[in-house]
Amino acid sequence: MKLAPNTQLVQRLGPSAMEYLTNFSRHTYEIWIILACLASLHILGLWDDIKRLGPYLKLLVQFAAALAMAAFADVRVELFIPNTTVTTILSALWIVFLINSFNFLDNMDGLSAGIAFIAAAILFWAAAMSGQVFVGVFALVFLGALAGFLGHNFPPASIFMGDAGSMVIGASIAIITLRTTYYHQAQSPAAYAVFMPLVVMAVPIYDFLTVTVLRLSQGKSPFVGDTQHFSHRLRRRGLDDRQTVLTLYLATLCTGFGAMFLWQVNIVGAIAVFAQTLMILGIIAILEFARADDK
Repeated sequence: MKLAPNTQLVQRLGPSAMEYLTNFSRHTYEIWIILACLASLHILGLWDDIKRLGPYLKLLVQFAAALAMAAFADVRVELFIPNTTVTTILSALWIVFLINSFNFLDNMDGLSAGIAFIAAAILFWAAAMSGQVFVGVFALVFLGALAGFLGHNFPPASIFMGDAGSMVIGASIAIITLRTTYYHQAQSPAAYAVFMPLVVMAVPIYDFLTVTVLRLSQGKSPFVGDTQHFSHRLRRRGLDDRQTVLTLYLATLCTGFGAMFLWQVNIVGAIAVFAQTLMILGIIAILEFARADDK
């Protein structure tokens, strides 16, 4: 088939569409790098689900994949930090952190996938507000995959995620957070909008940090699984699996809705959003650590 000349193609698609196609062709190699890294994490997780690998081998592969995406696929934070080496290292740490945060969340049916769906939907909104077509499309594809899976994973589940799924979910969320633009100087002076991912991810971050601190304080390895996650603690307060999962969905929605307004509020509004996030986590902490029968 003979291709139409560029002038005719521009007339058919329009200049904006042509610009998107040109940008897509320029960054195709980055997409392949990202897909290869996600595939390596999936294989690592599948291997771990079958053989139970040691934590250090998993961390090594996770860091290798994260560094590859940050260095060669431009999956890194850039705002306010001009040094590429520093941003690459910080971004790799963030990717590995989210990989393990969502891996930690995979302790109850529907929890990791559901919270990832809520977070990805809010991040999609941020990408759409920024006019980022390719990040938005990636988020939509990710949302579709999560929705299809969640239909079978919500308690009582008929299929289960395992590390093969949770690590890919964490990495995908990290990619969306790092490639989304939150701060537009021309639209708003609210530079604190760059903290939107931290507010959106408040619930999984809280779980990861509290469980890690608890295990270390007990002289245990933070990589050895147990039943000290907030979902387990809430269940011991009398909630069943569905009620626990829905409670944490609601908490994530509350922090996420607050994060959506960071780009358009003044400093007082930003402080209110951060305070609301801390209060939501405080409610979870009270429910978790209130004295009750922990049998």
